[in-house]
Amino acid sequence: MTSYYIDTCIYLNLWQKEVGFSGVSYWEIAKKLFEFIEEKGIVMYYSGFILNELKFILSEKEFGNKKVLFENMPNFKKIGLERNELDEARKIENETKFEVSFYDIIHMVLARKTNSVLITRDKRLMKIAKKYNVNVSLPEEIIR
Repeated sequence: MTSYYIDTCIYLNLWQKEVGFSGVSYWEIAKKLFEFIEEKGIVMYYSGFILNELKFILSEKEFGNKKVLFENMPNFKKIGLERNELDEARKIENETKFEVSFYDIIHMVLARKTNSVLITRDKRLMKIAKKYNVNVSLPEEIIR
């Protein structure tokens, strides 16, 4: 069964009720994605890097409320980064001339490590992920 590593932007789509420029309701798509994953019992990987990004973006109270989701959902699995993976992420960061954030590269490396599909809306990250043989998808492509 396919597993997923969901980029921070998808959580924010849902929690901040984000809508795209064309009026597409990103938050509703994210909600359907999480419902689909939960209903099917699919494994969702996350890392401390996701939590760090969320902690930086959300208020302390919001982060405290949302962090519980990761801890209490049985199909959420925390994954760590090994030293060699950190070194690889730095190498990719240089090769791609810092086109995306270091955290995004880490998400990509961890998705590949777990043989998961990286779910993101970041077009630059999608392009780089494909170049480094990481399965990547938009949320709406999963729930079709």
